[in-house]
This record gives sequence, structure tokens and C-alpha cells, in this order.
Amino acid sequence: MDMDVTEGNDDTFGVEVICSDADKTAPCCPHGPTLLFEKVCKGGEKRRRFYACSACRDRKDCKFFQWEDEKVSEARLLAREAENQSKRPQFTQKEYCSRFRRFASLPLDERKFCQDCQILFLPEEREAHSSHRSIAVTAAQLRRPSILLRPLDNKKSNAQYLFTDRSSDFLLDTLAGLGYRKVLCVGTPRLQEVIKLRNLEQKHEPMKSLLLDIDFRYAQFYHQDEFCHYNMFNHHFFDEEASSAVLQNFLTECDAEKVVMVADPPFGGLVKPLANSFSLISQTWRKLQSADSGNCDMPMMWIFPYFFEPRILECFPSFTMLDYQVDYDNHPLYKHGKTGRKQSPVRLFTNIPPRDVVLPEEEGYRFCSVCQRFVWSLNKHCAKCNVCPSKDGREWKHCSACEKCVKPSWRHCQSCGCCALPDHPCGHAQGKEGCFNCGSLEHKRKACPLKDSHRVSRQWSSAKNGLKNVSHHPTFKGKAKRKSGVAHRVKKMAAMSV
Repeated sequence: MDMDVTEGNDDTFGVEVICSDADKTAPCCPHGPTLLFEKVCKGGEKRRRFYACSACRDRKDCKFFQWEDEKVSEARLLAREAENQSKRPQFTQKEYCSRFRRFASLPLDERKFCQDCQILFLPEEREAHSSHRSIAVTAAQLRRPSILLRPLDNKKSNAQYLFTDRSSDFLLDTLAGLGYRKVLCVGTPRLQEVIKLRNLEQKHEPMKSLLLDIDFRYAQFYHQDEFCHYNMFNHHFFDEEASSAVLQNFLTECDAEKVVMVADPPFGGLVKPLANSFSLISQTWRKLQSADSGNCDMPMMWIFPYFFEPRILECFPSFTMLDYQVDYDNHPLYKHGKTGRKQSPVRLFTNIPPRDVVLPEEEGYRFCSVCQRFVWSLNKHCAKCNVCPSKDGREWKHCSACEKCVKPSWRHCQSCGCCALPDHPCGHAQGKEGCFNCGSLEHKRKACPLKDSHRVSRQWSSAKNGLKNVSHHPTFKGKAKRKSGVAHRVKKMAAMSV
């Protein structure tokens, strides 16, 4: 996947991530092993590779940068290791578990949470937090840490947005109905909470869950077999062997306990590294199953905006994008109600047969007998295309010239020979590769000679769509509001989807 990270001279116009399981020499930043990127220069001839943080797309949030062929001094290596150690959690996972047991046994009036340090503190630590803001913690709050913890709000690196109860309940009801009894929650802390609450209420057959998340604050609320400090961009477990063993034990199916993975990555994250991590989890799952399971892939649900469909399907051809619209509690746009959007752009991508995922009729979904899947009420089946074509929740129209269905706001352009926005840069086809300004395959956006003339029209298109802020949720799940970077590319893709 391309991104607009720049480092060096003006001849650079693009960067591509290089995913390789064989690269065991990648240096580490506070977020684990870095990713290898390749700078693509004019003419496509000069290329230089470098390592950068896997989780942060902004150098202000993680300043790590190293050329692949760079020789690093011993002093710099020591300083780097010291910085990495300083960013580690205050306690180990085992220590957090021990502290939680002690905390839960305390009288209610002694259970305190420091809002400044974001930690449950014990009576002997009261003096250290005496000048901080602290609150009493109820039993109900201990079961809902996502409400107790302060959402991280740096939109460039770690903006936290969490499922609404509506979306959480739908996901859980669907998975329970399909017979899954183990849910691997990758970056979905709210879903983990709902599962544990349902188990207490005994509303369905008990389910097990394991949360993998880069936000180590959740470690203080869960046992060692319920949480692993994990970076989904580089498949890195911060507790290494111990956490890997926890995952393997969880993925082992026994007593008819079927496993499914639900992942909610940052929308500004790179699709290719995410797909690589999810594939490695699926491979681990496959190796742990009985011989009669064949070469099946692990059942998965990947939650992402609909305009990433081509990239996700490129990595996982067996996936299908469902029409269900996921929304979030504390996101200004991706939620229902007066302050949210009428249509959320967030969808479910899954390798579970679409006909088996029943979408709620009371929320406006219906079953298409031809497509054999549930679709949004405005997603009308096209007899000419033989599909329910809508991706964004609106009713699409068929273009006879293009011989396919297109978005209602698009018009057929004779010069381009295809449908596009009325104010598109005429004369250049909209391609998946190359320049996002003019469609040329000869250069990227940064080197486009037309970028200044089209900047205003692109910004206007983005504003019309209400997608100027594509920030997402849990730790390091942010979308940068900047002129360059992956988040800017996401906004462009959203604008093109009108």
C-alpha cells in the first residue's frame, strides 16, 4: 500500500511498505519491530529503503527512522534501547493480575482510580496520588474499563473510538447464533466487555474471549488468559513467549468450542501489514486444529470503511463486504442520532458465508434471494449487473455506457469514457494506482503538475461528503488530520467515492 511519508529530497513521490516474514533483523521502537518501507523516486529507478514505526504514521508521535543500509553506532543503539524501556508499562502482566485481585478484594470505599495516571491504585500507594484527581470505583465500572479509562484523543496516533452497544450486541448475537464459543478480540475492547457481561447475566451459552490490544491500560482489568499487549501492525506480542502461549491455547478448539476473530483496526492503518498479521494468526489457528479441518482459514471479521474494499479483497480474496453499518459511541460522525451520519461508512469484511450473517430487519436490512445475502433496504438488485451494487448505503444507478452500476452523484463523461464526479479532472481515468489527482500512472500525487489547480475542488468534494475527519478508535487507532500521510489518502478515497 502506498503512503505519503516523506524523508529526504523533493524527488521522492511515494513510499511502499515491504512485508516479509523473513526479515528478523528489523530494529525496534517503543511499539515493537519496525516496518520496512521503500522510497519510490521519479522514473521509478532510484529506490531506498528505511525502517519506521509500524503503529504511528506521524513522526511527531514516534520519531524512529533508520535507513536500511545505515550503520548505527553502539551509543545510539544503547540510547534507543533505553528509550524503548522507558515506554514500557509500569508493571508486567503478571503483576497487573496480582494487583487486580488485591484491588477487587478491597472494601468499596478503598477502591480508587487515578484519573491522571489512569491506574487502579492500592491503599499503600494513596500518598503518591494524593495530589491527583481520583474517583471511587464501583463493581460495575470494573466490568466496563472502556468507560472508566479516558479515551486517548491524539487523532494523529491513538484516537480511541468504541463500538456502540447496538453494534456490540449485533456482533455478539450473530457470532453466538453461528455457534462460535471463543472470540479473539483484536482491538475490540468493547466487544470483550459485552461478552463478559453476557456471561455474568447468563443470557446465552458462556463464551470465552481474548483481547489483543496495544493499549496496555487494559492489562490491569483482565487475567493473563484474557488480555495480551499486542501490536496488530507487526504481529508483535510485548510479553513475547508468554503471550504467544496464551494465544495458542486460546486458538486450540476443543469440546466444540469454535473460534472466530473480530478485528477493528485503525482506519488510517496500512492494509498490507494488517492483512499479514491476520494471516499469521490464521496460520497459527490452522496448525492447532485436527487433521480433518483441511486447509480452511480461520473465521474472521475485519471492520473497516467500505472504500478499502479493493485493498482488503486483494489480500483476502475469500472475503465479502457486508452491508451492515458499524457505528461508534464517541465518534462525531460514525454513530446514529442527530449528531452522527445518516450512513456510517464502516462495514464488516468476512470469510463467513454472507447468507449466514443475518442483518436486523428492524434496522432496514432485507434478504436478497438472488445474491443470497442480507443487504441495506436502498441497495436494489440490478438485473443487468446481477448484483446488489451499492457500497455506501445509497441507491446506485446503472450506466449503460459503462455497463455497470455507479454512485448516484456520478455522471458519465464522454471524454474520460467512464462515470465520475461532475467536477472531476476531465480527460484522465480514475485508476487504483498512480496519481490520485489526475489518474496518471507515471507519477504520484506529490509530483502531479495539476495538484494545485485541483486542490480546491478535491477539498470541496471531501467536505460535501462529511468525511474531513476519518479518525477512528482504540490505542494507536488514529487517522491523521494532515496534508500528507495515510489519513490524507483515506480522505481522498472517501471523496472519490461520492
